[in-house]
Amino acid sequence: MSTKKIGFLSFGHWTPSPHSQTRSASDTLLQSIDLAVAAEELGADGAYFRVHHFARQLGSPFPLLAAIGAKTESIEIGTGVIDMRYENPGYFTEDAGAADLIAGGRLQLGISRGSPEQVIDGFRYFGYHPAEGETDAEMGRRHTEVALQMLQGQGFAEPNPRPMFPNPPGLLRLEPYSEGLRQRIWWGAGSNATAIWAAEKGMNLMSSTLKDDESGEPLHIQQAKQIRLFREEWQKHDHGFTPRVSVSRSIIPIVSDQDRAYFLGQRDSEDKFGMIDEKTRAVFGRSYTAEPDELVEELAKDTAIAEADTLLVTVPNQLGVDYNAHILESIVEHVAKPLGWK
Repeated sequence: MSTKKIGFLSFGHWTPSPHSQTRSASDTLLQSIDLAVAAEELGADGAYFRVHHFARQLGSPFPLLAAIGAKTESIEIGTGVIDMRYENPGYFTEDAGAADLIAGGRLQLGISRGSPEQVIDGFRYFGYHPAEGETDAEMGRRHTEVALQMLQGQGFAEPNPRPMFPNPPGLLRLEPYSEGLRQRIWWGAGSNATAIWAAEKGMNLMSSTLKDDESGEPLHIQQAKQIRLFREEWQKHDHGFTPRVSVSRSIIPIVSDQDRAYFLGQRDSEDKFGMIDEKTRAVFGRSYTAEPDELVEELAKDTAIAEADTLLVTVPNQLGVDYNAHILESIVEHVAKPLGWK
């Protein structure tokens, strides 16, 4: 096994339940910052957050990413993923540039066309409507292509001949511009075809625990094939940098009585297959919950992890910062190091 970057992926749930450590949006936001700080201290490489609208979860990533950027020094900070159906490409470019500058160039932004939503066509409430004959997925990819162009930092807007402030010569770009951010955009690909599209467009690849079922094989085998198709397509283009690939997994090392109490009865050792909407059959990846020796043996057989350079571990954020830091420390010490990832 090769060296890998290890990050956490938080869904950012909150609920008023007395069993939850995150009972409000404020709890979740502030604890997300604290967990990123703790993860950096433990030697983890990344702090990533899911983005879901109309849900008791993290919906506005850039204030959170900027706050984490200001409180940390080295850890990568990212999303998995921002639904581009909801995004204004210009505003996205400005917010991303500002957050990246605050973080000193550490943003790794996962974007995509989105996942099943909390509400029907929620992007319409944000003022976005597919064009005539266009699907919502195509609209998300269109927004993405505009944002990618803007992130290049080249001027495109005609300056006002009588501006409020003096302009540099030529066409104007959006500010603030953060050099290098364009190469740190990742596409969350749910299928082989969109992984190939991401390679065409010069985006890194992010593949989660859920993928379109395209062969009936286990997730890790389908995902490894998806990664190889992505890399094959990348070689056909001159994007000027080497792409990165991440996969997500649920991994809980059982090393304490508290771990056993929370998770020992939740071993889910097989992938699940099912319909996520009326058209799409998907494969949902198994979770890895076991003592470290068993985890090391099982994870060594995961072909998609072997293909990827970055592993994002989903965390149960409602159990609080201390317990999630404990999980990350257990993964780094008892799993990543024996496997040669760290």
